[in-house]
Amino acid sequence: MEERRSLSSELVRGIIKDNPVFCLVLGICPTLAVTTSFENGLGMGLAFTFVMLGSNLFISLLRKQIPSIVRLPIFIVVIGTFVTIVDMVIEAYLPPLYEALGIFVPLIVVNCIVIGRAEAYANRNPVLPSIADALGISVGFILVLTLIGGIRELLGTGKITFVMLWLLENGQLGFLELATLHIPIEPATVMILPPGAFFTIGALMFFFNFVGKKIREKRGRGD
Repeated sequence: MEERRSLSSELVRGIIKDNPVFCLVLGICPTLAVTTSFENGLGMGLAFTFVMLGSNLFISLLRKQIPSIVRLPIFIVVIGTFVTIVDMVIEAYLPPLYEALGIFVPLIVVNCIVIGRAEAYANRNPVLPSIADALGISVGFILVLTLIGGIRELLGTGKITFVMLWLLENGQLGFLELATLHIPIEPATVMILPPGAFFTIGALMFFFNFVGKKIREKRGRGD
C-alpha cells in the first residue's frame, strides 16, 4: 500500500508540482514551436512520452552498470535510440504530422526535460518509480501542449478539432476526429504565429502561478 501511494505521488508530482513547462520552465522551445493546433500538440506529446518512458526505463535498469564518468553520453545514446524509433514511425505512418512537427521530433534527443529526468531521477531510482516519474512528467507535458495548441487553434482559426490517435482499418495510424468546437469570433491569425505562442504561454504561466500562490496563501492561513 505504501509503495502504491509513493508511485501515485510521483505520478501526480510530475503533472502538477513539477510540471515541466509551467513549474520547471523546461522544454519551452518545442512548446512554442509545435503548438499551432491541438492535433500537433497531442502528436508531439505522445512522441515525447514514448521517448521519456523508454529512456527512463532503460537508464534505471542499467544505472548500476553505467560508469559515472560517461553517464551523459550513454544517456544520449539511449534517448537517441528511442527518438530514432519514434521519428521513423511517425514518418512512415503519420506523414502529415511528421511534416508539421519537422525537426522538433529529432530534437527530443537533446530535450532538457528528458536528459534532466534521466540524470536527476532514473539514474538514481528503481524501475517502477522511474516509470511513474516518466508518466507524470509526460502527462504534464501533454496537457500543456494540448492546452496551448487548443487555445491557439481556437482563437487563430475560430474552431478547435479534438482528436485521438487511432489505428485505422488499413493498418495505418491516424488521428480520429472526436468533436469540433466553433466560436463566433473573427479569427486572430496572430495566434497561430510565433507571437501568439509567446502570448499564450505567458498568459497561462501567469494564471497558474497566480492561482498556485493564492492556494498556498490560503493553506498558510489555515482557511
